[in-house]
Amino acid sequence: MSLDNTLFTNYWHLACHRRELANEGDFVRLSTVVGDVVMYNDGDDIVAFDNRCAHRGARIYEGECGNQAPTCKYHGWTYRNGMTIIPERERFHNCNIEAARLRTFATEWCGDFLFFSVTPAHTLEAQLGDAARMVEDISFNIDRRIDHNAYEYPCYWPLAIENALESYHVAMVHADTLMGLELEDGEDVFFGDNSIIYAPIGNARLSKQLKRLRPLFEIDFQYEGYMSLYLFPFSMISSTYGYSYSIQNFFPKTGTQDTSNFISRLYTAPARAVNAAAILASFFDSSVKMNRDIFKEDADVCGLLAPDTWSMEPLQYMSERERKISHFRESCRRAMSGLSESAYAGA
Repeated sequence: MSLDNTLFTNYWHLACHRRELANEGDFVRLSTVVGDVVMYNDGDDIVAFDNRCAHRGARIYEGECGNQAPTCKYHGWTYRNGMTIIPERERFHNCNIEAARLRTFATEWCGDFLFFSVTPAHTLEAQLGDAARMVEDISFNIDRRIDHNAYEYPCYWPLAIENALESYHVAMVHADTLMGLELEDGEDVFFGDNSIIYAPIGNARLSKQLKRLRPLFEIDFQYEGYMSLYLFPFSMISSTYGYSYSIQNFFPKTGTQDTSNFISRLYTAPARAVNAAAILASFFDSSVKMNRDIFKEDADVCGLLAPDTWSMEPLQYMSERERKISHFRESCRRAMSGLSESAYAGA
C-alpha cells in the first residue's frame, strides 16, 4: 500500500468541530484520497460516510458545508436515521435491497473535535498521546466557524505539510503578512508523531494590542503568542493568542502527486458578551483575510516544488528552523514499516 493510502486508511483524521454539526441535517464535506467523506448530523447520531449513493454511486453532496438532507439527485434515494429510503422499493426483485446502506467510517470525539478513520490501526487516544489534552482544551474554547476555504493545493501533500512545519521561509514568502508578527524562534515540543511550536511575538506594539483584547473573550485556555499544533498525518491547528483557531487539512488527492486537497476553517473563541462580539467583528474580518492571504502565499510557493523533490529520507541540508521536518519524515518511515502501529498497540 502506498504512503498516502496507508496513512489515510490506518490513522484518525481531524474532521470538524461539534458546532459545525449542531443541527439535524448539518454536514461538512472533505475531499480525500478515497473520494469525498461527509460528516453529517443524522438526528440522534453523527455519522461519517462515503459521499456516494449506494445505488449507482452518484455524489450526494456537492457543497463544502451547510444543512441538507442526504438525498441523491439521481433517483431520490435518501438516508435518514440509519435507514435507506428507496422510491419504488417494491420494484427491486432480484437483489437484497435491504442491504443497501451508505459506506460509513469510524468516528471518535476528542473534546468537541470530531475525528474519523477508515480502519484505524490504533485508538484515537493513543494516536494523539499527550497532545489529546491540548486538543480538548482548544475545542472547548471555540464558539463558531467564520470561514470555510477549500481548494486544490498545487503540490504533493507532504511538501505542503513540511512548509507548514518550518519557519525558515517566513521572511521570504510572508514578508507582508505573517512576518509582521516578528515571531521569535520559540520552542518545538514533540508528542509522539505530533508536534507543536510555541513562538513569542516579537512585535511589541502588536503584542500589547493583542493583550488588550483579552477581557473581551470568555476563554480558559490561551498561549500568549503564536502556536501551531501538527496532528500527524494531515492536520494543523494554529492560533495567535487563542482568540481564533485555524484548522487545516492537507489530504492526498486520488491518482496524482501534483495537487492535494486543502481545507481550512477559521473558528472564533467565545466573546464575553454581545457588545464584545460587535467590537471584535472587524478583528475577525481581518483574521479571515490574513489567513487567506497567508495560505495563498504558501500555495504559490509550494507550486514551485516538484513531487519528486520529497522523500522520507532526512533533508541533506537542514536549517535549525526545519528540524520538525526530520521528525515528520521519521514518522512517515515508521508508519510504512509498521512501527507506529506496534507502538500504539495496547495504549
